[in-house]
Amino acid sequence: MSASPRDGPGPGPEEPTVAEADPIAAEVVARLRRDVIDPLKARFVGRDEVVDLIALAVVSGEHLFLLGPPGTAKSAVIRAFAEAVQGRYFEYLLTRFSEPNELFGPIDLVRLREGTVATVTSGMLPEAEFAFLDELFNANSAILNNLLAVLNERVYRRGAEVHRLPLLSLFTASNHLAEDEALRALFDRFLLRCHVDHLKRDAMPRLLAAGWELERSVSPAAAVSSADLRALSRRIYDVELSGVSAAYAELVWKVRDLGVALSDRRAVKVLKLVAASALLSGRLQARPADLWVLRYVWDREEQIDPLRALVGSVLDQAAAADPDAPRHPLADPPDRVDPEDLARQLDDLSHQLSPPDGRPLGLTSLARLRERLSELADRAAWVADDALRRHLMERAGELMGKLR
Repeated sequence: MSASPRDGPGPGPEEPTVAEADPIAAEVVARLRRDVIDPLKARFVGRDEVVDLIALAVVSGEHLFLLGPPGTAKSAVIRAFAEAVQGRYFEYLLTRFSEPNELFGPIDLVRLREGTVATVTSGMLPEAEFAFLDELFNANSAILNNLLAVLNERVYRRGAEVHRLPLLSLFTASNHLAEDEALRALFDRFLLRCHVDHLKRDAMPRLLAAGWELERSVSPAAAVSSADLRALSRRIYDVELSGVSAAYAELVWKVRDLGVALSDRRAVKVLKLVAASALLSGRLQARPADLWVLRYVWDREEQIDPLRALVGSVLDQAAAADPDAPRHPLADPPDRVDPEDLARQLDDLSHQLSPPDGRPLGLTSLARLRERLSELADRAAWVADDALRRHLMERAGELMGKLR
């Protein structure tokens, strides 16, 4: 991604650069952008955000959770990224009946006859450098306990066996959030959370053209290796964070005031994302613009838009205070609140309030609709257009009156 000094992420004239400190790391960053990130953005219409977050996760050594309905290319983007990088890849769709052997490998029967419990890990998760687990929240307790160690420590244990995992990042996707407390602990290990929705109507022609080309294309030869990424990841600790520490600390408290459960442990880990953002921009010094990463630390879907607005306002204030400072491209995400989509969802909820059979709704259904309506009203409050915002808020208020 090329950038001018004013509108791009690159270093300013007096900032320390990756190229000066480590020309090899700078060359890896250039290849990663030229041969992996930019081509994937061209192939997957409307998924620039996901591609950037995958790269950020890998370089920071953290994990990424994607929330969204089926058919939104979540797994395809991750798979394509792994194919574009020389690294061992493991993918699996979890069900309620999945067993640990399906992820971590079966018992070695030959060695078991000799009295030794050993696992055959060839081609399985313990040998993967990139892993994608679809529908993570279907994991049962046997898998859950193992995954916590994998995510936290990059370790898999079975009896006396201890496998040190070469895992760079683990990715997962689901169309719902965890409700069970045990699964919430697993969700907490995913520092980055991204909501992926269907593309808007005006993007459909580009989607069809790019999708057809994707079906016909052959995967390009890998231009970046897992070793390159591992070396690049070690460089994040060379990034100078002192210039953003005060602003970051203040923003953490504002994020918590929104109700986001950003613990002290996670707040420290998010600094890795800030450093990785600077590093991928060719800098060894973080700027306030790198705080865009805090948009992706939400816990619940209704927090996404308020968090985006909060972080956006902080970035705008920083830009106003120093208008000559280059603004990171990811500081300006596409508008998340779609008024047309909100209107459709309010209409759908209105229909649910008046079932065609005329039977009254039960208490559970009413509670669920009331909760959903509250979420839609919260999102409507963040619509930029004044007239549309008032209309949607009034519509939500009318429906809420029917629920009382």
